[in-house]
Amino acid sequence: MTASTEFVPPPNSRRGDWTWELVTMFPRQGEWTESDYLRREFDGLVEYVDGTLEFLPMPTFSHQDLVAFLYEQLNSFIGPKRPREVYFAPVRVRMKSGNCREPDVAYIQSHRISTSDRTQPSNGADLVMEVVSPDPRDRDRDYHEKRSEYAASGIREYWIVDPENQTITVLVLSGAEYHLHGEFKLGTSATSQLLPGFEIDVKTCFDSIDPPA
Repeated sequence: MTASTEFVPPPNSRRGDWTWELVTMFPRQGEWTESDYLRREFDGLVEYVDGTLEFLPMPTFSHQDLVAFLYEQLNSFIGPKRPREVYFAPVRVRMKSGNCREPDVAYIQSHRISTSDRTQPSNGADLVMEVVSPDPRDRDRDYHEKRSEYAASGIREYWIVDPENQTITVLVLSGAEYHLHGEFKLGTSATSQLLPGFEIDVKTCFDSIDPPA
């Protein structure tokens, strides 16, 4: 008979201990449900993935500069035609897998959003943008994990904005997979296949990062 390796917290926490009484109020990683996730408020960006919570890094000022620029560009293009269909994080988007992601910027047509309960995640999205953070784990998430999940969820276009490489990669859905529409570098403009006429000058995009005075 092997001894159990399951951790059992002490019955009462004392000064200097973790506050186990609070910890045990929440599900274990792997046991969260979507309803558990949705009924709680979190500080920062938290995604629901395969029964676990993924805590995203706190955005830097440079990250937020880029998100603001991308949102303004996309909203100024779509807004006059389809008001209130461009959003920025935190906004929860339900994947076909049942996971909930929080893209940095998202174009979500109104039919995807519940009219009776706007606290619910949208049912997918039409175009999403992610600004890549420098941490290797976060880069892998944006370039690989989210690429697969966004494609599987039928999101028609995915923009990966990478300040480290100063590139904007635009992926378009073809069947069940993304194909490269273009990897746009300084001196060029990133273009959309989904939204003809929408483009972003790459240099102007990264110049939007406002250095401290």
